[in-house]
Amino acid sequence: MNIEHDSRICNVGLVGPYLSGKTTLLESILALSGVIKRKGKVLEGNTVGDGTPEARDRQMTVEISVASTTYSDIQFNFIDCPGSIEFGQETYNALVGVDIAVIVCEPAIDRVLTLAPLFKFLDDWEIPHLIFINKMERSNSEFGDLLCALKQVSSRPAIAHQYPIIHDSELLGFIDLVSEQAYHYHAEKIAPITFPIELAEIEKITRMAMLEELANFDDHLLEELLDEIEPSKAEIIQDLKMELGADLVVPVFVGAADRDWGVKPLLDALVREAPDANLTAQRRGLQLNDGVMAQVLKSFYTPQGGKMSLVRVWQGTILEGMTLNEFRSSGIYRLQGQQTQSLNMAQAGDIVAIGKLEKVTTGMTLSNRTLNRALPTADLLPPVYAMAIVPAKRNDEVKLSGALQKICEEDPALHWEQHGDTHEVILWGQGEIHLQVTMDRLRRKYNLPMQTHLPQVSYRETISQSIDSIHGRYKHQSGGHGQFGDVYLSIQPLPRGQGFSFQETIVGGAVPKQYIPGVETGVRDYLGHGPLGFPVVDVAVTLTNGSYHSVDSSEQAFKTAARLAMTEGMQQCHPTLLEPIEAVQVSAPQEFTARVLQLISGHRGQILGYNPKAGWIDWDDVDTYLPQSEMHNFIVELRSLTLGVGFFTWQHHHLQEVPEKILDTVLASRS
Repeated sequence: MNIEHDSRICNVGLVGPYLSGKTTLLESILALSGVIKRKGKVLEGNTVGDGTPEARDRQMTVEISVASTTYSDIQFNFIDCPGSIEFGQETYNALVGVDIAVIVCEPAIDRVLTLAPLFKFLDDWEIPHLIFINKMERSNSEFGDLLCALKQVSSRPAIAHQYPIIHDSELLGFIDLVSEQAYHYHAEKIAPITFPIELAEIEKITRMAMLEELANFDDHLLEELLDEIEPSKAEIIQDLKMELGADLVVPVFVGAADRDWGVKPLLDALVREAPDANLTAQRRGLQLNDGVMAQVLKSFYTPQGGKMSLVRVWQGTILEGMTLNEFRSSGIYRLQGQQTQSLNMAQAGDIVAIGKLEKVTTGMTLSNRTLNRALPTADLLPPVYAMAIVPAKRNDEVKLSGALQKICEEDPALHWEQHGDTHEVILWGQGEIHLQVTMDRLRRKYNLPMQTHLPQVSYRETISQSIDSIHGRYKHQSGGHGQFGDVYLSIQPLPRGQGFSFQETIVGGAVPKQYIPGVETGVRDYLGHGPLGFPVVDVAVTLTNGSYHSVDSSEQAFKTAARLAMTEGMQQCHPTLLEPIEAVQVSAPQEFTARVLQLISGHRGQILGYNPKAGWIDWDDVDTYLPQSEMHNFIVELRSLTLGVGFFTWQHHHLQEVPEKILDTVLASRS
């Protein structure tokens, strides 16, 4: 069934690595289509995208920006996505709601590998995508070599849609491989020129490669090629539209966005070949009905309007004031960077912001009726970098948790916790820049300047020797009833991971039963801070004997006596410091595996083995044990070694004795 709406809509995600020029491309598109009169520049901080102070301070995209335009009677909603891997969650959450993605990259073969995680996400979600090689005027590589490199990191065949015309290292124009017409760049306009004869042979080879890939999905085209019949332009375009819409091929375009070169041909191709919102909804299995179904792509808080939810409307029409998921909405807005335009309604296929959906979170499916199913959401990236945070002003501690809750709603890649052992507030994210941006937002949006430091490591201690019948006596006389408690304890080490056990072998009522719980409480209290200054684990304590006074004894007195016995006895049991060890799986391209192994060894890691990464082209998974104390900057170094694409997952695995050579350093840092 078709999901009807009044006009054709196409939602486009602009994605690609940091510094590839996505925001500049968006600026060129908006100027070319008449939305803005003058193009802004990232360096000048006046672009439609990257409108937040955090983005402009760093001259980089740190959260998605939405802008709309109409071109050839199609309403395009563009989402400019962050390029840094540290803000990847923003990108993935947004891509769930687009109809097609434009991958913007630089013409550098050694940087093509940085596209691999993006290709993987798009292919897993079967999101149609094409490539725009930006900054082509700076290319030092042959186009054929670039195309070959792109094919090596994409599971879908990359096919040239255009071939660049370069003379004496200067980019002049391109050849459209569908029509075989050559064009010369003139700012945002293009002018047909005579076909350059010197490129005839390579153009024929490249064009035939494109047609052969399309013929893999079209028997009629295959027959034409076998019979050496020239397919019509209309047939090729139709094949491109069908194969691109089904995420079977990845067309490649070239240009220079800062000069507006290649932008109009790119837009024209989107008009001709990109799937619209209607087709995407059909591919997602949505059916025509009277109900509304939408999905939240991002949540954010504005100083004036409160909470806003950016949503993709998958079916139905959202009216102003409509109740969604039992929450009454307040206002529908079209976004143009940081600017908003009020709407009365949002039709199927559109991407709009809706106000006042207070308990609605990113990824949530919205409806005006009972939901039978929720739409799939992007997986949450595991946290890999942490900082302990403290308000710069003590009086601000009371409002910190509320601000952190809102910050984490806006950015689901963030996570915070009040650590149970160290009592620190720990903020988790995807990297150092990610958390720096978060600190800036806390300061600017919530007037919460923060101080940061490295989180403490959750060290533990245990014992390596036993002691029998350690004596603890507490006797205090202060007039009236005194205090008396007398115990003998045996202390023994337990196997790693066994925790703590308490037993008693009292005979003859040497310690009355009503006082024994006080003994256990005293022992447990002591174990919170052992002789080395850390919580004690893997210890068994047995109450073997003792004595009491019929008048002066109490549970509190036996609790104190037990602490005294533990204080003396634990010192004699050879206390040993333990550090938490994490089970870590590091994922990286195979060409970097040797470097990853060296990195792990340099962080006192125990390498367990490595294998090809399932579902990834030429990637490895390396399994290892890493000490928690070595993991703070591990992600920073890993990305530095792997062009920014390496990542890892982790979970706590066990405790292990701290090596003698670093023991004194650890103890000194906590003294």
